[in-house]
Amino acid sequence: MNPQPAKFSDSQLKEIFSHNFPSEKLFSKADCVRRAVYGDDVYIRGLIEFTNHCKNNCYYCGIRAQNSKLSRYRLCTKQILDACKNAYIAGCRTFVLQGGEDPYFTDEILSEIIKQIKAEFSDCTVTLSIGERSLDSYQKLFNAGAQRFLLRHETRNPVHYAKLHPADQTIENRVKCLFNLKKTGYQTGSGFMVGSPGWSYDTLIEDIKFLRELDPDMIGIGPFIHHDQTPFAGEPDGDLNLTLKLISILRLEFPHALIPSTTALGVIAPDGIIQGLKSGANVIMPNFTPKENHNNYSLYNGKENSATENSTYLNELSQKIKKAGYRIVTGCGDVKR
Repeated sequence: MNPQPAKFSDSQLKEIFSHNFPSEKLFSKADCVRRAVYGDDVYIRGLIEFTNHCKNNCYYCGIRAQNSKLSRYRLCTKQILDACKNAYIAGCRTFVLQGGEDPYFTDEILSEIIKQIKAEFSDCTVTLSIGERSLDSYQKLFNAGAQRFLLRHETRNPVHYAKLHPADQTIENRVKCLFNLKKTGYQTGSGFMVGSPGWSYDTLIEDIKFLRELDPDMIGIGPFIHHDQTPFAGEPDGDLNLTLKLISILRLEFPHALIPSTTALGVIAPDGIIQGLKSGANVIMPNFTPKENHNNYSLYNGKENSATENSTYLNELSQKIKKAGYRIVTGCGDVKR
């Protein structure tokens, strides 16, 4: 079965977003579509947060350059390779190298790291999540062996984007980068925050319309969670149920997409990751950042309690996933177009 993509109208989306809409039917329909394409498989990605240095000052992010209270770190190549080994032993065949926009990690340094990972783990996929770079930079990293790239657009609405970022960051450049990634040949992922300051139903609809235009291979969304050392310290967090509804909408609109049940869901609800899977997600990203660094990759409040790098956690999560009717599988887990 190859499900046809849904395409909700603006009025249908607003009806689904409303508190009165019956969520369970939507979740069930999305789950049927994900099972038609991916069965009960749940792909695991080994997340390695290799640097918390960042040149940017996004107003929502705990690793922003102006957060002087944060202890900064960079992993060396050996630490990255050791983290990959731990992830490999746990069953991951995709490694996600995530970091702030750190000028230290030039194309040459990153290319060498990617080449060493590919040499040691030839059956694995390297995914990058390192922000905005030039087309030439993306090409060099692709040539070195990176195959996927995650770059969430966060919000497509220019006014909303300007509320979340300083003036030197623009949605126009973010969109340009996303299309450059696709042009280069990466399996490309985008996505957005749910409930970030200044959001509305209309901005969420713009996000969905932009994703239709981009047609990404991966779509990552999660609730906004405030961080105490940012300008948004006092802002309310995003809503769990609305986030789950959006996961279902995205599954129905993009049946082929790889959609993670994110760590942020697990922070705002004890069973949030399982709820995300039941709503249409099919990827989880256990964290293999070294324990001594994990708490310092502090994007939002509560993340320090989400350490998932040990085998005990994965075994427990695997049992919960099995009980929910899914199974963790070992493999690169490429998109099924």
